[in-house]
Formats: sequence, structure tokens, C-alpha cells
Amino acid sequence: MLDCVGRLSDLHNRKISIVGWSLGGIFARELAKIAPDQVRSVISLGSPFGGSPKSTNAWKVYELASGQSVDDVHDVAVSVAPAVPTTAIYSRTDGICAWQSCVEKTSALSESIEVEGSHCGLAVNPAAVYAIADRLAQPEGAWRPFDRSGWRSLIFPDPAR
Repeated sequence: MLDCVGRLSDLHNRKISIVGWSLGGIFARELAKIAPDQVRSVISLGSPFGGSPKSTNAWKVYELASGQSVDDVHDVAVSVAPAVPTTAIYSRTDGICAWQSCVEKTSALSESIEVEGSHCGLAVNPAAVYAIADRLAQPEGAWRPFDRSGWRSLIFPDPAR
């Protein structure tokens, strides 16, 4: 995956944005930490980077499939945001991951956006797709937090605290 990031960045002669869903969002965050000079921004959807590995309903499946305990492979460094603009999109009605573990700590380069929906529906959720498009439309180097004013306040609540 790191080679792919490098190839895409080189091919387009610019940094790339990575959108990852669930475990893919954790991969996206880690790739951005390794290659911040090649990654413009990261957007995660329902990615449980901020809590115990048992904060998802999939941990037992992981243990059965891998033969490893999630406690043996858990790394708290996963919760640290990359040094690039980072947006975490989450839902309190996720159903797979505890929403609290999918929320990014707000900083000058990071934010969380709440949408209503299920974990499996996040990638096709109209509110999530709108938020992704809004984040990707920002000019490189000019990141700013998501605007929840006006009509958006009806769809996008203030971030969880």
C-alpha cells in the first residue's frame, strides 16, 4: 500500500488524499504517518482508531480468523492523528464500531463529522458522501474545518465531545 501511495503521488506529481472505511481508515491514517510528504489528507469512515480493539463487534471474528488475541496486537499509537489534515466521519448508530472510538480529537488539522447511518452504509450515505466531497474539494494547503452553518446544521450536528 505504501508503494501505491508513492506511485500515485509520483504519477500525478502531487500529494494524494486517502479515504478509508473501517479498517481501511486505520490503514489510511498509518500510511499518512509514514509518508506525510506524499499524503494531502486523510478521511476515515467508521474507523475505530481511538479505543480498545474490543470497541467493535468484529473483534471475535478477528481472533477466530487470525488465531491472535486483539489484546496482543493493539497499538495505542494508532489513536495519534497523522500530521496531515484528517477528518473522521462517524455515526452514533454505527452498529459495528463504538462511535466513541471513531471520533478524532479536534485540532488545527483534524476534525470529526457525525452522520446518521449504519457502519455498512457509510460509504454510500448521502451525508457522508457530501462531507467527503467537501473535504476533497478544498485546495491543497488550505484546509479548514467543515462548515456546519446554515442548512448543514440540520444534517450535521456539532461534533461529539
